Amino acid sequence: MSGDALSQDPAELRRRIDTTKAHPARVYDVFLGGKDNYPADRNAAAAALAANPRGYLDVRHNRDFMRRAVTTLAADEGIRQFLDIGTGLPTQDNVHQIAQRISPDSRVVYVDNDPIVLAHARALLTSGPEGRTDYIDADFNDPAQILEQARKTLDFDQPIALVLAAILHFVAEPEAYDIVRELVDALPSGSRLVLSHLTEDLNPENIRAVQRTYTERGFTFVLRSRAEVERFFEENGLALDEPGVVPAHRWRPDGGAPAPEEVEASYFDSLDDIEKVRYRDINDVTDADINVYGASGRKA
Repeated sequence: MSGDALSQDPAELRRRIDTTKAHPARVYDVFLGGKDNYPADRNAAAAALAANPRGYLDVRHNRDFMRRAVTTLAADEGIRQFLDIGTGLPTQDNVHQIAQRISPDSRVVYVDNDPIVLAHARALLTSGPEGRTDYIDADFNDPAQILEQARKTLDFDQPIALVLAAILHFVAEPEAYDIVRELVDALPSGSRLVLSHLTEDLNPENIRAVQRTYTERGFTFVLRSRAEVERFFEENGLALDEPGVVPAHRWRPDGGAPAPEEVEASYFDSLDDIEKVRYRDINDVTDADINVYGASGRKA
């Protein structure tokens, strides 16, 4: 891995970490069973889980949608470059691991602005010898900086998959549409947009309760309709791939999500509700559980 972000002093990274406020990447980490989070993040996750006890299925199925989308683009569409913005903390499987298993020469650039993510990116987001993996320490609200830094690793004369998984609901209007437009405009023909987004179309009562827990903690949290999600594609001249904008678990399901690690029943029963999430099988999902859309589209 390369990039100016990785040369930062670890002590400086630690100074940038605010452990008193929840951060989206770290709350996401809680739901994925990670350990790189703080009490404020766990409290936010617990409040969201209390508001919607099966809300972890949104997080886990969002992650599985990303796995299927990257696999499809790498294996079936020949995409060899990925720009993943709002990557969050490294977990299994990351975009570069999925893509480079299929094509070892794939290039992947991750973007996030959380110093904890940066610290872990330094250690964990490492490429195989044939490919390239890089990390950009940048804010989603500064697409010009993202594009400038990404050009050091990605070839903007060849198709690129722009991955915006579960990030746009943290961005208000009209900025969200403006940012996506600037990013997509820079991509060459044949590129793809992979996008997931929370919505109140499907199960409004549950997700509005979750929305309140986030906004009370100072997050921007925008629930967009199917039409508003489609707008990210239509306004940028992107042709939606089949099956269009659909609940994440219904986007090209491939026989089920990977099974969770098995543990003894006595150990499972000893865990609190948040800790149990990592061991729950998400294949029992129903339409009443999901509040997140997934979609991909192609630039002509």
